[in-house]
Amino acid sequence: MIVNDNPVIAPPGVNPEEPHVTPPPSETPKRSRQAKKSGPAENIQELGATEIPTAKTNIHVMTIIGQIEGHMVLPPQNKTTKYEHVMPQLVAIEQSNEIDGLLLILNTVGGDVEAGLAIAEMISSMSKPTVSIVVGGGHSIGAPIAVSATRSFIVESATMTIHPIRLTGLVIGAPSSFDYLEKMQERVNRFVVSHSNISEKKWKELLFKTGELSRDIGTSVGGNDAVRYGLIDEIGGVSQALSRLEELITAYKEHKDGKGLKQ
Repeated sequence: MIVNDNPVIAPPGVNPEEPHVTPPPSETPKRSRQAKKSGPAENIQELGATEIPTAKTNIHVMTIIGQIEGHMVLPPQNKTTKYEHVMPQLVAIEQSNEIDGLLLILNTVGGDVEAGLAIAEMISSMSKPTVSIVVGGGHSIGAPIAVSATRSFIVESATMTIHPIRLTGLVIGAPSSFDYLEKMQERVNRFVVSHSNISEKKWKELLFKTGELSRDIGTSVGGNDAVRYGLIDEIGGVSQALSRLEELITAYKEHKDGKGLKQ
């Protein structure tokens, strides 16, 4: 059988003389459904986010994971949270009429101080209710991000490493360089103290403690101790964090509608 001078080779088991039969419409959606399944997988690989489950919700979930990447691009093998991805999302959440609250899930080793502090400042300035939960770890500049939410949670097994700002690379040994470093540390100190229940004295005591961290100064604080010191508000997991966020959303809506809530 030759068509247009090109021989047609039939698949094994198919008679080339028989007319081609199109599969029934009920069988065709299978392939399209399989194609759609690759979408969330690609989102996870590229963005670390997915739209599954597809249930409609008024709460946006944002993850702060790995190392917070700032002005310098980190090696490709590092798990990173890029501040240029997070900041536009926060603005979009604040403007969206469909989102009533933000749930932050933290498991970070810290990272760029200015980028982390910028994210924390944006979260703290949002009008919509926000709740953070530390799972795994909320180390270094992750601490200001954790306390920037309206309410903060930490699981018992999580830890938070508190230490002074450290620099890597070339440092010009001039008095102005050390003055700038000290001022940046004060910015972090003021933010943490003003957005949590920890006292400035206790925060600096944890910050400059010696002997606990190998070849370094600082403190590794567990979940229960973080709450006891006043750094984090409550012990709890996802269920507790979501329940508190829903309460805050209800109170926010009542206040916005003019019913009023006593502060």
